[in-house]
Amino acid sequence: MSKTFAVIGDPIDHSLSPNIHSAAFRELNLECSYIAYRIPKGELKDGVEALKKIKISGFNVTIPHKVEMMKYLDRIDESCSLIGAVNTVENNDGVLKGYNTDMDGFLDPFKKKNLGIENSSVLLLGAGGAARAIVAGFAKEKAQHITIANRTLENANNLAQFANKIGLDADTIELDKVGHNLQDYNIIVNATSIGLKNESSPISLESIKPKTIVYDIVYMPMNTDFLKKAKEKGATIIYGYEMLLGQAIRAFEIWHGTEAPYNAMKKALLGGV
Repeated sequence: MSKTFAVIGDPIDHSLSPNIHSAAFRELNLECSYIAYRIPKGELKDGVEALKKIKISGFNVTIPHKVEMMKYLDRIDESCSLIGAVNTVENNDGVLKGYNTDMDGFLDPFKKKNLGIENSSVLLLGAGGAARAIVAGFAKEKAQHITIANRTLENANNLAQFANKIGLDADTIELDKVGHNLQDYNIIVNATSIGLKNESSPISLESIKPKTIVYDIVYMPMNTDFLKKAKEKGATIIYGYEMLLGQAIRAFEIWHGTEAPYNAMKKALLGGV
């Protein structure tokens, strides 16, 4: 019997998920389809009912529904309750279980490249959507300290409180006050949307030491100005698409209970970036 999966959100036409998952289905000869389904803000309840009616097997959740979707779940796994948002849902005969694959997706490239996080000092730019999952990931992997830099200090402070609560030492700074002494950081992550429209890097990377891990979660364009500048300084680069791929792989494994075909999914994704 053929199964249907979807990604829900608004806007949704730019989503790369249908390509990535369809490639995986082809690779493994699965009788499945994956659609992008636009549900505008305020219409989530009806949208979820419609998905249940067509007996959707599972779906991904993107902006603006990742927090509100929590209300319509019957069960949640611990990543969901920790992060307070959901991005992957499994439907078992009308029982909806939510997961958050942001944290695993974010950590996946570190594992694939054998890059250690334990005892590292981290600079995180941004305190929005994905930042909470990123902080949870660093706490899980036992980073030593995280500095959260954000335009609005209040949001950074809230995130720092969350970090402290889950056992990660944290402090905050305004984004435009991030200075020229970046050599203290082993890992620098851009979790702001700066770079999406080809803007220049949110901070100067002049003072980073070579081999610093520099990670941009923006995946379009692939080579942001932030990463270009990091490369010039001999940094170890992690691209945004690697996180996107990590999330997709985790979702695939939740839905199908089998290992995802990483290379086929990567090829499909990079064709679309």
